[in-house]
Amino acid sequence: MDTCKLCSESLTVQLDPEELEQFEGGSSSMGSVPDDLQLICGCHMHWQCLLDESPQILNKLHCPSCDNSIATSVASASRSVSGTRVPTRYHNEGGVQEDLDILPLITEEAYLDEHPEARPARAFMTMCAEGDVFGINDLLSAVDDDEDGEGLSAKPILRYQDPLDEMKSGLHVAVEKGQEEIIWLLLWLASSLPTDIFPEQITQMAETMGVGRDTADGEDIRNLRDAQGQLASDLARNTGNVLLTDLLSANLP
Repeated sequence: MDTCKLCSESLTVQLDPEELEQFEGGSSSMGSVPDDLQLICGCHMHWQCLLDESPQILNKLHCPSCDNSIATSVASASRSVSGTRVPTRYHNEGGVQEDLDILPLITEEAYLDEHPEARPARAFMTMCAEGDVFGINDLLSAVDDDEDGEGLSAKPILRYQDPLDEMKSGLHVAVEKGQEEIIWLLLWLASSLPTDIFPEQITQMAETMGVGRDTADGEDIRNLRDAQGQLASDLARNTGNVLLTDLLSANLP
């Protein structure tokens, strides 16, 4: 059986008891599932073992084991890093994923290694994209309860602009993904819109979650521009959503 080139352990991962109940037969019957990431150089390693090497990998895009190149180039202006990809083959409990580009993940992990305080903000951006209203509420509550105070607090997280995604804010992402509840939540938490403009269902949702507007007295999230100079209202206008465009530009200087 192949072993990880970085830690020399079997290319499997142990399941916890709850995960184990979800699988039947195969290697899961022994309490483990495959965790085999193959690079184009031919080296195999665990997913997490590779991600742990992200800062070093990003410097040259070479394999952390054999030091051969693991990057390919594509003729597409839409790709990041000048059309560069890091294609892999990944076998895990869900099956085999061919041609999986892990460059975005390596880039993110390298950034977070240098800026660990940004981890909650990156999680926040993912929740905005996925429409996870209660996840955002839990996250903001957790960072405000952080006694160490070493990370970002709720206000800067709400207004975070992602350097790995063209400086978009959570509001930009929510508009792009059509996440209406997230849009309203962000406006409730980080805009100067008067409270009486919010629909009853939004105020009731905020009351249920115990969310006030203490974080709204900062920069209006609607004024944040992405790397292209666009406001969230510009993105809404591009989709033809007149009502949302008006909402995102109302009472702005």
